[in-house]
Amino acid sequence: MFCPKCGKEVADNSAFCPSCSTRLVEDVDVSPKSRLATALFAFFLGTFGAHRFYVGKTGSAVAMLALTIVGWATLILFVGIAFLTAVGIWALIDFIFTLAGSMRDSQGKLIKNW
Repeated sequence: MFCPKCGKEVADNSAFCPSCSTRLVEDVDVSPKSRLATALFAFFLGTFGAHRFYVGKTGSAVAMLALTIVGWATLILFVGIAFLTAVGIWALIDFIFTLAGSMRDSQGKLIKNW
């Protein structure tokens, strides 16, 4: 195999060209989803699971939405505080993972592109 930038011969399993350091292998494990959109959804609508709907994790998004609805419905009984606290912490952790570039979409690909 030859480097497309400098033309030098490189081993077939190399990720970088040893002479010019050009990347030879594309990131196939990177999601086409936007990290900025995911972060904004998680920050502003995180307790409703909007960021998880966006990245395709529908099951956990519905769980977050259900916890939020049950939390608000039972807030008058003071039971809802526990639900809302739990879903709030969950959304905060997802927001931090998104900012760090560790959040994955429904296919297991990292959401890295801003």
